[in-house]
Amino acid sequence: MTAYDPDNIFAKILRGELPSETVYEDDKTRVIMDIMPRVDGHCLVLPKAPSRNILDIEAADLSACMATVQRMAIAAKKAFEADGVTVQHFVEAAGGQVVFHTHWHVLPRFAGISLKAHTGEVAPAETVRAAADRLRAALSED
Repeated sequence: MTAYDPDNIFAKILRGELPSETVYEDDKTRVIMDIMPRVDGHCLVLPKAPSRNILDIEAADLSACMATVQRMAIAAKKAFEADGVTVQHFVEAAGGQVVFHTHWHVLPRFAGISLKAHTGEVAPAETVRAAADRLRAALSED
């Protein structure tokens, strides 16, 4: 397996070297907004410990991530009054992984509405922040 690259974008975000819109954080995980959202409320769950994906993450970190994914799925459904939620995890380049730090996408979904195409276009900061505020509000009601 390829070695973990400590200079990937999520590692830099976790170290505070790059900015992010953080929604939630605990001792093992951090949730940030995707700056290229495919739907309003698209967030990312990251383990704080380094790993590339589900193939090499430590079991305790995987367990912590899954608890946070569940928490964020509930919050996303509530915050956006969504019909459902899509959770995605891509493994290696052939599986669609682009950033090689383990992460899960949590996307609120609506019946009959497709996800926006991943264009690589960064959303306006105020749009990302507004979605983060909605998620934080839903989390605070727990």
